[in-house]
Amino acid sequence: MTETDRPATPITGTEQRDPRYADIDIWPVRSVLDALAEAQMAATAAVRAAVPEIEAVVDAALPRLRQGGRLVYVGAGTSGRIGLQDGVELGPTFGWPAERLVLLLAGGPQAIFQAAEGAEDREDTGRAELLAHAPDARDVVFGIAASGGTPYTCAAVAAARECGALTVGISCNATGRLLREAEYGIVTVTGPEAIAGSTRLKAGTAQKATLNLLSTALMIRLGHAYRGRMVDMRVMNAKLDRRAARMVADLAGGSDEEVRAALVATGGNVKRAVLVRAGMTPGEAEQALGRHGGDLRRILPSVVPTGG
Repeated sequence: MTETDRPATPITGTEQRDPRYADIDIWPVRSVLDALAEAQMAATAAVRAAVPEIEAVVDAALPRLRQGGRLVYVGAGTSGRIGLQDGVELGPTFGWPAERLVLLLAGGPQAIFQAAEGAEDREDTGRAELLAHAPDARDVVFGIAASGGTPYTCAAVAAARECGALTVGISCNATGRLLREAEYGIVTVTGPEAIAGSTRLKAGTAQKATLNLLSTALMIRLGHAYRGRMVDMRVMNAKLDRRAARMVADLAGGSDEEVRAALVATGGNVKRAVLVRAGMTPGEAEQALGRHGGDLRRILPSVVPTGG
């Protein structure tokens, strides 16, 4: 069989060339920027259209995570790095435990700083790296691939599903293998890029926005946010220390000294400091959170804040 006789590899939507951009290299800079900005808006519109799919994933994931399950992010290249960013930020923003987070990037940690594009073709590696974490039915696995066909990601998702984990494929291609391997699919069809195949553009935007919606909704429903505030935020620097104090003062009242004392008594946790300001001891606050699944809103109606 000659080279020309071989069947052509299917070109996915994100790989196709859009003739509108054929001369983009000679356009005025303003026109280039306008076109790129318009594409970003199209990406977020695609995410908005996928909200019902995202909602279904949130509803399916919550029972597993409430049983102590882990969040697992799997991807390669741009998609993998976007997933890694979303997962890493759950700890400082929402207090998500490090032991309940697994981040798998094709090519390993070095692929964060240097492209390791060949690693995405290793199905054996994807499967082995996923299974090394012994997934079970409580875990929730997000497989992220703009094309929907990345072998590393597809194999990892397939392995996780075999182990009983909830598997979610996040793709910009409605016909990719990833959506067949995963139990749930979130599709944001963004189509060809201004620079053909460069999925760091609008496909990347769509994936980042999808994960923003998905993980934030999960954290809200798991009780890590209250009245629009990240009450399980980890205080890791002076800026966050000041933010924590403002949140406690806004939610529970009290003088600067009282707010600071409540934060010190609770190890800097806003949620627990609010309950201390409402009249509980740190031990009582911990017990109340345990009884109510960490949900501050389920506790506060039964107590009266001591501050204004």
